[in-house]
Amino acid sequence: MNDVMKLMQDHSSVRSYTNEKIDPTLLEELIVSGQAAASSSFIQAYSVIRVVDPKKRKVIAELAGGQSWIVEAPEFIVMCADMQRINYASLKYREGELKGYTEHFIAATVDTALMAQNVLLAAESSGLGGVFIGGIRNNPQVVAETLILPQYVYPVFGMCLGWPDQKNMVKPRMPVSTVLHQDTYEIEAVASKVDAYDKTFADYYGSRASNANSSDWSASTTRAIQGKRREHMLEFLQERGFLKC
Repeated sequence: MNDVMKLMQDHSSVRSYTNEKIDPTLLEELIVSGQAAASSSFIQAYSVIRVVDPKKRKVIAELAGGQSWIVEAPEFIVMCADMQRINYASLKYREGELKGYTEHFIAATVDTALMAQNVLLAAESSGLGGVFIGGIRNNPQVVAETLILPQYVYPVFGMCLGWPDQKNMVKPRMPVSTVLHQDTYEIEAVASKVDAYDKTFADYYGSRASNANSSDWSASTTRAIQGKRREHMLEFLQERGFLKC
């Protein structure tokens, strides 16, 4: 295992930061590192909104469920899937306005996720810590209005960044044998492997020095997925120019 692999495998979300600011030059280098990620057909379908206005941060923090670190973090950025530039290019070359194809939504969203992961990895390599904020999708319309996002742009998630004041233990991931299949999907092994992972996860939760609990992966995942359906997302995305066909 090399140093890059070790850094990646040591990842944990950081929500508590010191008061030290992030040098603007370093922040720019993090974005440049994000841009180095692979991009579908090199469309680079993402934009990053740096949110510095305390009032806007407070609004977004409340929408995200009262996540105070959005307000407190030295840097808070919102990662957006952005087909606005692609739409301009299409009109420029007389191919017409984008129609909202599902494939374009997938490409832009994947581009954004790849870029954002590069940003966080670059940040961690510099000694910074961060956490993704999916809670901005609780009310993406207000987030879009707050950030004045145009058509063909939607906020995928936020990211807090700063110098860690406190770090969490690394959560045990699923064994490679659970997620790596060969030639076909091993559906018959799902139940036994999830059950085994639940025990590992429950032991992890029970061993934590702070915020210990008796939950397991299945219980916490079920609460997260079934409790965050965000049924407004399809209509919101279609109004933004995505997923129309």
